[in-house]
Amino acid sequence: MAQIIEVAFKGTRRDYFVADRPDYRPDEYVIVDADRGEDLGRVTATGSIAERKCLTCPNRCGPLPPTRRVLRHATPEDLERARALRADEPRVRQVVRERVKHFGLKMKVSDAEWQFDGNKLTIYFTAERRVDFRELVRDLARTFRTRIELKQIGVRDEAALLGGVGRCGRELCCSTWLREMKPVSLQLAKDQRLSLNPSQISGVCGRLMSCLIYEHDAYVQARKKFPREGKTLTTSRGKEKVVSVDIWRELVILKDADGGRRTVTLADLKAEVQRAGGLEAGAAAWIRGGQPSSPAESRDSTASEPDAESGPGTDGAGSGRRSGRTNGNGGRGRSQSED
Repeated sequence: MAQIIEVAFKGTRRDYFVADRPDYRPDEYVIVDADRGEDLGRVTATGSIAERKCLTCPNRCGPLPPTRRVLRHATPEDLERARALRADEPRVRQVVRERVKHFGLKMKVSDAEWQFDGNKLTIYFTAERRVDFRELVRDLARTFRTRIELKQIGVRDEAALLGGVGRCGRELCCSTWLREMKPVSLQLAKDQRLSLNPSQISGVCGRLMSCLIYEHDAYVQARKKFPREGKTLTTSRGKEKVVSVDIWRELVILKDADGGRRTVTLADLKAEVQRAGGLEAGAAAWIRGGQPSSPAESRDSTASEPDAESGPGTDGAGSGRRSGRTNGNGGRGRSQSED
């Protein structure tokens, strides 16, 4: 009976295939149908798990099953050949960099990957602007005598491809378990009261760390229990303005008309406001512990639209917790190939 199998290749590249045999197991190496030939990969999921992952993958397999097939189990000879190809890739990368320098192209060669059967060589690179590499492709095709594909990637994709360790001391999320890198905006750091210094909230790729989004929903939900900063409330001491809030210790700092400040717990503040009856109708959602009632409050409690991916501190992905976040890399590029 046919089943869907998820197969991992070099880096974070994964794809889905149809297997006619039921004896494929995770962590086994298999030979699969590839672009104009065969490729070798490692099985990472089978059966219903692979089907669910296929339906939710960024490439959107959709209701139709994959068309490419698993051909057979990999033999020891296959594995030895794959190791030889991987060992040759640093040499290929160095040759490509020399040819890029020869043609004077403004591009950075990140990695090279041989297809298992040697019928295709993929070169990954990053560039700030559009690059005309047609002459380079023809030169590389003559040098390596195979089909050449140059694939432009973003800095986040480069970090995911090369891997590394983030400031949290763990491997980058984007190069290990993170399957889809979502846009990250500076508003996420503002909502969590983090430093807005790009060097402290950016990952190794220079974009905002993707782990900024991990805890954001918890901050948004906790923030809804508090009045907005700047709002004036009528308490037992008269009119007082909300200066700041501490959502985890549930404390609110108030300032009166004379400039005097005091710190009260959220529960005590709710009780004072309710006794004083000093909050206008429709603006006391925080007292009820519910959703903000005004559009302005809603805007303050949600993340902003993602920033454009331009320069340090505008977008990123990574791993880690509050003490340190790691990072990743993303973006879509273009590719060109020549036989």
